[in-house]
Amino acid sequence: MSTHTERLREQKRQDTDRLMNWLSRFSVHFTLLCFGLFCLVPLLLIISASFTDEIALTRDGYRLIPSEFSTEAYDLIFRNPTVIVRAYAVTLLTTTVGTLIALTFMSMLAYVLSRPDFVLRKPLSFFVFFTMLFNGGVVPYYILMTQYLHVQDTFFALMLPYFVVAFYVLILRTYFAALPSELIDAARVDGAGELRIFVSIALPLAKPALATIGLFTALNYWNDWTTSLYFIRDPHLYPLQYLLYIIQSNSQAMQLQSAVGNITVGEVPTQTARMAMAVLATGPAALFFLFFQRYLIRGVTLGAFK
Repeated sequence: MSTHTERLREQKRQDTDRLMNWLSRFSVHFTLLCFGLFCLVPLLLIISASFTDEIALTRDGYRLIPSEFSTEAYDLIFRNPTVIVRAYAVTLLTTTVGTLIALTFMSMLAYVLSRPDFVLRKPLSFFVFFTMLFNGGVVPYYILMTQYLHVQDTFFALMLPYFVVAFYVLILRTYFAALPSELIDAARVDGAGELRIFVSIALPLAKPALATIGLFTALNYWNDWTTSLYFIRDPHLYPLQYLLYIIQSNSQAMQLQSAVGNITVGEVPTQTARMAMAVLATGPAALFFLFFQRYLIRGVTLGAFK
């Protein structure tokens, strides 16, 4: 009898534990779900505003559901899609090529700084870290790019600023320094040089770190518009974010380079066109983030320095 009673008590305790466990997980998931939906509200407002009539948006304000549905802003933008397509092409080319080159440079520099037998390791690390604290300012930066490097109105001007980011280099250096030294020593015993060790051992083991830094760098390239503001005067080299900046700062920018055809300024839906351009500019980046968010989560721990 006592054994049966104890079994019932044990079963009841297990059921209670399972219920509490389920309630705790449900509460956590529900809280995160509510927080995620709350973070989506601004994006939903932008999407809704882009499909709202200009007059209705001015009269009723921003709503989650358009008060008067209209595709006038998208029709206006894509009436002559040459400018938008060209801006997308410039942004995609800059992001892809720039990210690959930046990963190459930063990984090579980080690997060198991670080797304890490198003679100039400490002074070079200090030089990299020093650039995070001090810089010459905008004027010397502009003079360097235009008067010495002569990269104004070129793709190189859009890609050069993010070739080496000191913070990302230090993150990669920390990851490379944590790799097992026994593997590197064994490779050296087998006659492998530093370049072979870097390509065949260090890079494959550092794929999570490289993917994380690559994602950060790609987002930097995609969202950058200040570089175009400083160094790009050719409309054929306008990236997508800079085109969005132009539209936001000047309602007549929709008529630049025949972007809207023969339309008077008064007919341009200023507010809804800005929202539509924001959707077109951030949409691909948001989708890109969804596919690589697991690497971004890993990146939270990569920034922990020993």
